[in-house]
Amino acid sequence: MEPRSSGLQRLVREVAKFGAVGGAGVLVNLGVFNLVRHVSDLPVVRASIIATVVAIVFNYVGFRYWTYRDRDKSGRTKELTLFLLFSAIGLVIENGVLYLATYGFGWDSPLQSNVFKFVGIGVATLFRFWSYRTWVFRALPARETVVSAEPVLERESTKRTPKQRVP
Repeated sequence: MEPRSSGLQRLVREVAKFGAVGGAGVLVNLGVFNLVRHVSDLPVVRASIIATVVAIVFNYVGFRYWTYRDRDKSGRTKELTLFLLFSAIGLVIENGVLYLATYGFGWDSPLQSNVFKFVGIGVATLFRFWSYRTWVFRALPARETVVSAEPVLERESTKRTPKQRVP
């Protein structure tokens, strides 16, 4: 069994990595959102959906190859399917907040749109963090056992004489 503090440290590292990728994804999301709004006449929520989809692709690459690179890599089709499913739910949450602010309350100035886009991203991020770590990028259960057993195995192998070693 691993000590509680190392599990907490691992969670803190995971949250930090998730936050770094997510923070870069927020910049991508807001950048694409404002670019689309600036160069097109698309309605605010449609521009936001385009930006969210671009950020989802960016985030998948960051999460798979950095934040969760040590997680189970078998079943990539299932992983990607679940990632897209939970990302789509996050997209609805994120853009639902923007939709409500824009069309429900009439808050549609560029500043208000960016504020509520950001708020929507924040709410959706809580859901995404929980769903990605729980369902998409699952931990390998045996990894902790192997890591905790390695020092014991190493000590045992150094105690043996060359004749006692097993190939």
